[in-house]
Amino acid sequence: MKIALIAHNQKKPDMIGLCIKYKDALEGHELFATGTTGKLVSNATDLKIKCMKSGPLGGDQQIGSMIADSQLDLVIFLRDPLTAQPHEPDVNALLRLCDVTNTPLATNLSSAHIMLDAIRLGAFVSHVKDIDKD
Repeated sequence: MKIALIAHNQKKPDMIGLCIKYKDALEGHELFATGTTGKLVSNATDLKIKCMKSGPLGGDQQIGSMIADSQLDLVIFLRDPLTAQPHEPDVNALLRLCDVTNTPLATNLSSAHIMLDAIRLGAFVSHVKDIDKD
């Protein structure tokens, strides 16, 4: 499974804690992250992570491209809704792409725990590219 990890600055400690707790569930999967988040998580966990550019420097767009091409199975994006982000249009585009491609997206710790618990239990099903259309 291919998993993207993204966290706004105020949420990076939460992402590190999450990845420490679920290191066993994340090992063996292909992990991608925006630059700073990936480096911090990798240093704290020794998980192998392919780091993109920093979010404001295009990392969100790089991950967005992967979502658009259905190359990711899960995105964990711990957002800080209380702080204005200079690259907010990129953030919104990434969220929209997850909706368009039916890519599972966790935007807070509660939803991230649910998805990582499902991976840990073997109950996570990779996203469906085409939903049944009525």
